[in-house]
Parts: sequence; C-alpha cells; structure tokens
Amino acid sequence: MAQKESPTELFKRALAQSTRALAGADDLDVAFGAEGPRMAGDKIVLPHPPRVLNDAEAERIRGHADRLALRLAHHDEAAHAKARPGGAEARDLYDAAEDMRVQAFGARALKGVANNLTAALVEGYEKRGLARKEDRATAPLADALGLIVRERLTGQAPPPIAAPIVAAWRKEIESKAGAALDRLSAAAEDQAAFAEIIRELIDDLGYGDELAGEQSEDQSPEAAQEEQPPPEGDDDGEGDEEMQQIPADMEMSEAETQGDETQSIETDMESEEQEDAEATEEGQKPIRPNFDDQADDPNANYKVFTRAHDEEIDAVELCDPEELGRLRAYLDQQLKPLQSVVGRLANRLQRRLLAKQNRNWTFDLEEGVLDTARLTRVIVDPLSALSFKEEEEADFKDTVVTLLMDNSGSMRGRPIMVAALCADILARTLERCGVKVEILGFTTRAWKGGMSKEDWLKAGRPPQPGRLNDLRHVVYKAADAPWRRARRNLGLMMREGLLKENIDGEALLWAHDRLIGRQEQRRILMVISDGAPVDDSTLSANPNNYLERHLRVVIDWIERRSPVELLAIGIGHDVTRYYRRAVTIVDAEQLGGAMTEKLAELFDEEPAEPVARPMPRRSDARSRASART
Repeated sequence: MAQKESPTELFKRALAQSTRALAGADDLDVAFGAEGPRMAGDKIVLPHPPRVLNDAEAERIRGHADRLALRLAHHDEAAHAKARPGGAEARDLYDAAEDMRVQAFGARALKGVANNLTAALVEGYEKRGLARKEDRATAPLADALGLIVRERLTGQAPPPIAAPIVAAWRKEIESKAGAALDRLSAAAEDQAAFAEIIRELIDDLGYGDELAGEQSEDQSPEAAQEEQPPPEGDDDGEGDEEMQQIPADMEMSEAETQGDETQSIETDMESEEQEDAEATEEGQKPIRPNFDDQADDPNANYKVFTRAHDEEIDAVELCDPEELGRLRAYLDQQLKPLQSVVGRLANRLQRRLLAKQNRNWTFDLEEGVLDTARLTRVIVDPLSALSFKEEEEADFKDTVVTLLMDNSGSMRGRPIMVAALCADILARTLERCGVKVEILGFTTRAWKGGMSKEDWLKAGRPPQPGRLNDLRHVVYKAADAPWRRARRNLGLMMREGLLKENIDGEALLWAHDRLIGRQEQRRILMVISDGAPVDDSTLSANPNNYLERHLRVVIDWIERRSPVELLAIGIGHDVTRYYRRAVTIVDAEQLGGAMTEKLAELFDEEPAEPVARPMPRRSDARSRASART
C-alpha cells in the first residue's frame, strides 16, 4: 500500500508545478532548502514550508516562488546589465523599478499571484524594519520609487507597512519625474524601452552623474543581483539534497575529527550559555609597546573634511533587542549547513593551540612531585632514591585577536552570512583557549556622503576636501566581553540597510589603535574584505585612487612600524596586492578554512618583529592630516 503524502509534501509538489507554469518552463528545477528563496541559473530554491502550514505562511512562500518565476519568464539579465547605471544609488533605483516591472506581469493577470507577491514583499519590509522609517533621512529612496512604480503598473496601493516610506518621498519623486512615471505603463512589456525611461527618471531625480561608468570594483556582478528578503520558514528537518555542497577543501579526514572532537562546538556552546564569565580585573594600565606611532605618519597626505558625524557604536545600540534576537535566529537557520564543517576546523585549531599550552615535566629531580611511574625501581632496589618530577609551563604569550570585517554593500547576502558564522565560532574557540577576541565592523552611515557631504556643499565645495562621508565603526564584541554575551550582536550584520560603503584605511587605523591599548603581549589583526575602498562622494571630489592610496600607506605603516601582526582574507578580491600576509578565496564558503588555517599558521610561528623598510617618499605639496570641524 502506497504511503500517503503529508500536507507539506502535497504543498511542495503543487507549488513546484505552479511555479513551472508561471515561469513557462516545464523542465524548471524547483527545490526546497535553507538557501531559499533564490534563483541559480535555471534552478529555483524556495524556503522549506513549516510542518504546520497556515494560510499566511503558504501565501508568503508562494509569493517568493511567483516572484522568481516571473523574473525567469520576463527578465533578460544581459539586457538589464547593459543598461544598468554605474553609481550605487542609481543602481538601487534601477533594480527596484525593474523588479516591479517583472512582478507586474503576474499581478495584473492573476489576483492570487498579486496577493502572493504582496505577502512576500511585506515579509521583506518587516525583516528590514521599514515600519520605523518614516522620514527621508532613514526611508530608502529606492524602496519608495519601487512602490510608486508598482502603483503605476498595477494600481495597487503601497502596503500599510511601507506607506510612510512612500509618503516621505512621493512629492519629490512625482514633481521631478512625473512625466517619466506616466510613460512607464505603456513600455512595461518592452524591457529595453522601460530601462531607457527609468534611466531618464533617475536623471530627473538628480542622479544623472551615476548613469555612466562601470561598476566599482567593490560591487561585483554577483553582488549586484536582486536582493532576496530573508525567509522565515522553519526547517522541517528533512534531508536537503538540493543544499549547496561544502567545498572539498573545507572537509577534514575522519582521522582529524577523532579524539578531542567528542567535546563538539555545539556541546561547548550549551555549557557556556549556562556559565557566568568572570569580569576582567579593572584598573589595570594598558602596556603600550615601545614604538613611535608618529614616524612616517600614515595620515600625512590624507584629509578628512569633518569628523563631526562619525560614530563608533556598539551593535546593541543600532537595533532593538527583539529584532536583534530575530536576526540572530535567522543567521543560525541560514548557516546551519556550514556550522558543522567550520566547527570541525575550529576544533582542529583549538587542539593545536591547547597543544602549545600543554605543560612539560622535568624528571629525576631531588624534590618536587613524587614520580609514581618510577616507584618500581624502589621495589627492585630498596636502596634506590625516590624520583621526583616538576611541572613546567610552555611559553605561550597572552594573545588578543581582532577580526575586522568589511560591512560594505557588496558583502550583502552569502558573504556576510558566512563571515558572521566564522567570526562567531572562532571567537568561541579562541576564548576556550584563553585567547581574547574582538569583532569589529566598518561601513558608512549613509550612501553618497551623508551629513559630511552636505557640510561640504554648504561650505561652497572647496577643492580637494578629503574624505566626504560619515564613518560608522561597529563593535560587535569587545575583547573583554565574554562570547555568550555578544553572540546575538552578530545577527546585526543581517539587517538590511546596515551595509553601505567602505573606507578601509581609517577602519584599519581604528582597529589597530584599539589593539595597541591592550595589555596582551601579542596582538593579531585579521581583516576580512571583498573589495577595494569605495566611497562615491569622496572619489568624486578627490583623485580616483585617493582611498586606495591611503589604505596602502596604512598597511605599510602597520607592517613596518607596529608590533600588531596584520593579515587579510579577500573574498573574490585579490588582497595580496595590498597585504604582505594575505590569502584570496573565490567562494565565501572557503572562508572558515582560510581563517582557521591562517590563525593556526600564526600561532605555530614566533611573533614577527616589525621590519624597518624604507618608506616611499610622499609629495610635500599635500598637507599633513587635518580634520575640519
């Protein structure tokens, strides 16, 4: 007798068939897994439906399926890339309009599809916290434009959760680009004609200078693909054959995973959750190294127009506790397939570190601890003297490790998820070995300059202003904070709107200065990035290599002058041309292996002393660092 299908399996089968029909592809591969919703070539991966499937959950999952199917049927990626603007803000506007054009095909033809798409859209807005963004300072312009385009093409009013966003921008959008908006409906079925109108609309809104030019190095074509709102479906525990496979170079042999791994990462996590960490002793004076931090000043030829709007902020201050917990839960769900692999790598690192801390024994001493293994000699020869032994500790220097993570927009999606997971597990592993870990992130507060650029415009656009954006340096975990108290903070990296632009040179100096103030004997700084420094407002008002040149000077200064040991990992970006000790990986899934291996290499060798090399001469025409306030 055939086994009866469960309601969940029936839903999956029916949804796969309807998705193929809407996409117009009978051979479309529709799978379900923790990686969804996403589209990879001719394959669509959807989130697992929960065991108890209610109408709202079903509508949400159908919405993701409909959105991806419509994109497959009505979107030409090559034509899209050809007309796509070069600037970041213009790209967001262009992508938002194209997404709504594609969805309009289904929403206008089928009411059920329209409802499904709205449910998926609302879910994305809820996860991004857009309900709290009611003014133009925080409301994303791209989302507002997308909803207005959706309204023009389908007649659907913005969902209540996003109505404040549209209200904040509607008057300006319609007053500046109303004529272009009126022409969109007639061109909706012609992607090329629609793209031309959207480019005109972008120009009308004041972003015409971003229409030309290639994509910045920091924005790869893969990162430029459509943003997927994070799914909320519960994993029903079924085998997920469609899950993306872990690269072979991250796997370990069975022999390497024996022995000490019986105390796994997961078991340690549960025990550490129950323990209270002891606070560090207060009142200690940091031991500063003996080096001249003014020699070859890395900021000698670097200017900052104003630091008045920069911020260094704890992760908990950027997000309310409820949302932070939800984001952390989402991170755990998405990275479940990687956790065991990175955990095994971390266990290997832990064994290597603990082996360096193992105690040695000196035998055949006149006094100390009785050596019971040699008592047989006394039995054989009662006149023999007793043998004693003494324990000696191996020389293992107090160490602190800082993980400095690029929080730029191009890290959005899989790279930032994997980076957060690896940072989380490595912090836990190193903490068990007595190595303190600090996790920091760097980005900007706004796209295209923020308040700094506004101050510059009010000052009459003085030439060569230097850096023209507001920095945001985030402390996810301080070195003295126990892992269990900072664990939730890493979920903030999943928050939409956090990841913007990246100014690497100043971030490196910030992380370096925090390390210099520590009392540990050994300091290690690991940088994780996927691109060169990019900030549109700064590069538009200064030489186009301004930020990259500063980054090179800062790296050279740290490597030559500072006792801080610097290493870098580039995700899809060659960082070996900047850093002396670096590795470049192609896929984000290789990050766990790269981080553990590079740290293991560092701990296996003696700390390197800074080597004095001749500093490249810099032009005296540029003034020394100055901050205009």
